[in-house]
Amino acid sequence: MQTSQTIKDQQRAYAERLLMALGNQLAERGITPVLVITQDGRPALDVADVRCRMRRVFVHLPFSWFYWGDQHDERVSFLQMAGAVDRIEQAAREGWRDGEQGDLSVDLDKLLDAYRD
Repeated sequence: MQTSQTIKDQQRAYAERLLMALGNQLAERGITPVLVITQDGRPALDVADVRCRMRRVFVHLPFSWFYWGDQHDERVSFLQMAGAVDRIEQAAREGWRDGEQGDLSVDLDKLLDAYRD
């Protein structure tokens, strides 16, 4: 569907702009982020912590979050960018949580398809 694809393109572009703004502010604080596109097409920032361990910071548009894991303290609202930058900088300087990075992504299209029959 053309409209659906256009909306997804707009959402992805918005997520990229948010991540670039976050990345610019992190870089001003001495943290070097790298904007990447994951294999499934999601934009993210690769951010190294104090121990050089990488985490990907993603955007969750429906909940207005930046997130770098699935724990409650691994997400922050992007609606207040200064606070988000502070929190992500703090997390990177303290070191990311041990273990694999959790993910909060949900493919809403799959959920919708389940109810279309």
